[in-house]
Amino acid sequence: MSQYLVRRLIIAIPSLLGISVILFTILALAPGDPFEELATNPAIPPEVRANLRASLGLDDPIHERYFAWLLAMLQGNWGYSFVSRIPVADLILQRLPTTLLVIGLSQVLALVIALPVGVYAAMRPYSIFDQIANTLAFIGFSLPTFFTGLLFILLFSIYLDWLPFVYRTDLQSTGWKWWGDQIRQSIMPIAVLGLFQGAAWVRFVRSAVLDVIRLDHVTTARAKGIPEGRVINRHVVRNAMIPVVTLVALQMPIVFSGAIVTEQIFRVPGIGSLLISAILANDTPVIMAVTFVTAFLVIAFNLLADILYGWLDPRISYR
Repeated sequence: MSQYLVRRLIIAIPSLLGISVILFTILALAPGDPFEELATNPAIPPEVRANLRASLGLDDPIHERYFAWLLAMLQGNWGYSFVSRIPVADLILQRLPTTLLVIGLSQVLALVIALPVGVYAAMRPYSIFDQIANTLAFIGFSLPTFFTGLLFILLFSIYLDWLPFVYRTDLQSTGWKWWGDQIRQSIMPIAVLGLFQGAAWVRFVRSAVLDVIRLDHVTTARAKGIPEGRVINRHVVRNAMIPVVTLVALQMPIVFSGAIVTEQIFRVPGIGSLLISAILANDTPVIMAVTFVTAFLVIAFNLLADILYGWLDPRISYR
């Protein structure tokens, strides 16, 4: 196992370098100027703008700028935001707790929904429960998150007045009331993302379980008189989880930075909203840092999925 991990980490290094080169080149060649407002401001002399660009190395060749960025990144210096003048690492750390809370719990909710519903529907294919689950899954996956988000706001915030529709980080309450307010304002964004992902995963779990439940070793286990619950848990679900682990592991990093629409609807100050605001402001250091972190998470979660394969299926060996 240790040798396998070392080899995978070594392979990950050129992958990350290649991704960083592509990202940096695309952002460097993209149209737009982060100091465009300074150029249109008559109160700022042109030489001040030129000196500022020179101090940040924006006029240097792309390859020199890339190696300077890479060296600074390896030293833990992610640069400064062009807009807020705050270190990029501090911006990401400010948004990370909210992202872990809202986006992370939404994925937990999706798994809690998808696993039991998908397994139970596969155990009783074409039954009433299976048909209802498939119908609801199709509806949940077909509706975009901005529609369900607005629907939740109209129902629970405006009509029923149960939940706030704007996520606030400056809650004035303390103690248990703070926890209550935090939970209330997190319910809707968590539910919107969790239901959307859970609906997609229900279909995938059902298909994976149906593929395994017809195999010979499951029939043999039932013929031996093993209880049905044990057959499902040990011989069906465990083997069916291998493709599900792949799906969840590869989608998890994308969700952390890709839940932009939901974060914009509920004003959740997460990584996704940070990325979209940086793109609109042409804030290259922030864009580069967030996309590079996302690429790193894709590789890390892919490695985690490979490790889980060995736990789910003992036949898989790491050499």
